[in-house]
Amino acid sequence: MVVRMFLLVVLLSSFLVGQAQTNPVVIGNSRFTFITPGLVRLEYALDGKFLDDPTLFAYNRDTDYQDVKVEKKDGNRYTITTPEMRLEFTNDGFPFGQTNLRVYYKQGGKEKWWYIASEQGHNLGGAVTTLDAIGGPIDLQEGLLSRDGWYVINDTGKEILKNGWVENRYREHVQDIYLFVYGNDYKSALKSLKAISGPAPMTRKYVHGSWYCRWWNYTDDDYREIVKEYKEHDFPMDILVFDMGWHTQKEAKAGTGHAGMKGWTGYSWNRDLIKDPAGLIGELKNDGIYVVLNEHPHDGLRDHDDRYPAFMKAMGEPIGKNLLFDAGSRKYMDNFMKYAHEESDSMGVAFWWLDWQQDYLYPKVRGTNLSHLQWLNHIYFDYSRKNNLRGAGFSRWAGWGDHRHPIQFSGDAVANWELLKFQIKLTATSGNAGCFFWAHDIGGFYGGKDPELYTRWTQFGLLNSSLRVHSVYDEKLDRRPWLWGEQEEKAMRRIYHLRSELMPYVYSSVWQCHEDMLPLNRAMYIEHPETEEAYRNPQQFMFGDLLLGAPITKSGSGPDKVADQKVWLPEGDVWYQWFSGQRYDGGQIITENCDLHSFPLYVKGGYLLPMQPYTPRMASTPLNKLVLRFYPGTEEYDHSYTLYEDDGESRDYEQGGYALTKLGSTRKAGKCTLTVSPVEGSYQGQPQKRAYRFELAGISQPVSVKVNGKKVKAVKDETIKGYVVEVKPYDIRKEMVIEY
Repeated sequence: MVVRMFLLVVLLSSFLVGQAQTNPVVIGNSRFTFITPGLVRLEYALDGKFLDDPTLFAYNRDTDYQDVKVEKKDGNRYTITTPEMRLEFTNDGFPFGQTNLRVYYKQGGKEKWWYIASEQGHNLGGAVTTLDAIGGPIDLQEGLLSRDGWYVINDTGKEILKNGWVENRYREHVQDIYLFVYGNDYKSALKSLKAISGPAPMTRKYVHGSWYCRWWNYTDDDYREIVKEYKEHDFPMDILVFDMGWHTQKEAKAGTGHAGMKGWTGYSWNRDLIKDPAGLIGELKNDGIYVVLNEHPHDGLRDHDDRYPAFMKAMGEPIGKNLLFDAGSRKYMDNFMKYAHEESDSMGVAFWWLDWQQDYLYPKVRGTNLSHLQWLNHIYFDYSRKNNLRGAGFSRWAGWGDHRHPIQFSGDAVANWELLKFQIKLTATSGNAGCFFWAHDIGGFYGGKDPELYTRWTQFGLLNSSLRVHSVYDEKLDRRPWLWGEQEEKAMRRIYHLRSELMPYVYSSVWQCHEDMLPLNRAMYIEHPETEEAYRNPQQFMFGDLLLGAPITKSGSGPDKVADQKVWLPEGDVWYQWFSGQRYDGGQIITENCDLHSFPLYVKGGYLLPMQPYTPRMASTPLNKLVLRFYPGTEEYDHSYTLYEDDGESRDYEQGGYALTKLGSTRKAGKCTLTVSPVEGSYQGQPQKRAYRFELAGISQPVSVKVNGKKVKAVKDETIKGYVVEVKPYDIRKEMVIEY
């Protein structure tokens, strides 16, 4: 028997040495699952039974990575390698500790190592759950990206999902650790997050438009008047949020309440204010405006709600009883979502704003260690994915895995210059944690009655996932832009119009996030990890691939409110100030002085920037005319950018229902060629022909322009300091070439 065992060990050792192995690798009670070359899952189970059920973080268990080699050393030692890491493991029968596991990786050409007790010394920061009532900087939660070159997400003990519902895991599964190693390659770290936690979904296009929201008891005629005023003052609108005033409150007698108000939870329409909600919602939708409803679900359905009797019957409970909100019960939540939401959904409500603020009351889902916010974001997002619609929601940030439930907002913050500055830093770092679509109460929720502050915040809002205003219940605080002074209104209108014009670029950047997990707002070091200046300028960020913003965060001087801002422009590119047209070479720090009508915003030269003509419904107007703005790049280049399109709402994109257009730009021997390649792919409602407007910016001398080999008229345009060429509707399946 002993001889046979010895021979088996010898044979096994011979087999293991230097051989590619099936992934995962099981050694004793430990399992190593290599998800990408730079991401390994480390499990230890007392009984050798490992976990394959998903969690809210580790949502994707499909792993086909196989470039793994295992080498059996002397005794019980093993070396496991991928192209990005080397694990030295001693199988001593104990969980992973300081003596039995080390992981080696490269950073900056040097070998470094990690072990179980390693501490993060240079984490680059992440998101925060909320800025409720916060008036200045606070500590950031950790993000995935660190100058240490590694990060660990510990999923040990976290609840699993069985048949789509939360369940506690078994006690014998002792360790469940995800080690990311990436050196300075931050983009690979974010792609690894996608591999284990799932992609950021494509959002509904209109969530990236203009929102109006105010906590106020508006009537149906009030809402109609707001829409009318937006039109009269020439401001776009895509989403109109109904805050708590939409539902009855005064009849609430039972419940724990919030802020001393039992009526904050409610699901019955207040018909004293809104007489015909279905008619109003339909009227707004016909005008291209989507309605979102606010809710505070912490007390569930109670006896003052119209649907309470039907809910209690479905629960098998007697009338007169008020049930405790129970997010851990599938029966309760199925019935709650049905009887609290479906009536309003049938009226045409776009989605729900989950305003969960009750962690001081119910921090955990009953019977689990799972936070209510994380679980509810999951439930609400899944609930919204019906009738082939993409999931949609609006809520606070709930941590790892919450990138699958966009979009998030930073909470009810206090408005002042200090917090505006912090919000900019927070927006840039939030993507490090997967919070890719971060929105704000532009101008702040509390206070902030300074028109200059509000205008500068709006400029920052241009470069957010949505252009969304909101404010507290205060008669003197309303964020409609035309209420803040003539000069301020003009400056903010310019920003709102620009957001509308940039929507094709914004939406293409959203698709890029879905594909590559690159944040819409990304810190400079994601693109320039080897450059120290990228870490020293937290007041600026990239918005997609081509735009760089450094919003003003202090009051200006003089009648024009001129303020200065330091900006670092990365080396290797040419940059153009959007508002002045000023050209800058990269690789320098400049100081901009901007009046109230502008701020430091730069576009990268040498690329075609996709835009559209201004439209008051920026997210739903068909792209029948494509505006392509182009600034000259370096002496010679060969660049491309991809325009993404789909129907904006359905899940057809998951089955290939979308279109891509390659926008190429080359310069050689002083000649510039711009190419719009034939559109690849299709989707419902796709235009088959579209007009074009080529904006050849930053050109001081007259130019001779050809379209598909034929000379055309180029009209001087001072606003872009260049020339414009108009092209009549053209087959999208045919190539178009511009030469000048």
